[in-house]
Amino acid sequence: MTLQQPIPGWTSVGIVPPIRPGADGTSADRSPYQVELAQFCEQLGTTPERRAILSGLLDFRQALHQAGVVQGFQWLDGSFMEQVEVTEGRAPRDVDVVTFFYLPAGETQGSLAGRAQTLFDHSRLKQVYNVDAYFSILGQPLSSPMVKQISYWYSLWSHRRDGLWKGFVQVSLAPDQDAAATQVLLAKGGLDHG
Repeated sequence: MTLQQPIPGWTSVGIVPPIRPGADGTSADRSPYQVELAQFCEQLGTTPERRAILSGLLDFRQALHQAGVVQGFQWLDGSFMEQVEVTEGRAPRDVDVVTFFYLPAGETQGSLAGRAQTLFDHSRLKQVYNVDAYFSILGQPLSSPMVKQISYWYSLWSHRRDGLWKGFVQVSLAPDQDAAATQVLLAKGGLDHG
């Protein structure tokens, strides 16, 4: 497995920069930073609380994979992507996730939702997996509402509540990412997510 360039480190104000330091302002080397899931776990699994959240993320991904949701990508953000331990004196509580996915073969949005209801129960996902999860289906005609939805996620996630511009991460939804990420977490001290 070849890891991409690492996620840029936190800035002095505890955020991932929106453009890679040293890159030109028009460079494509910017948020969302595309990284392997193992790289994400290696860089951000720095405390027991963070590793517990990452363990929950891996369990959430396993549930998606078991439902046949295996193609697409995830944007990862929220306070998990910030150095809140320093800036706010607390651990992150969850990781924010937008899963952009292709429907499994032969499925419709309705059939998948009916077959895997618990996967789309926002409150349950937060409680069970420590993920603040949202979904967007890929492979449909690009419509004005779809562009608006993607723009919403990008603009929301590329800024903190106080308006400061920040970066976030994109990982593949492919199941082959998870074994290496699991090994990283095991090497760092475990997989318990409470």
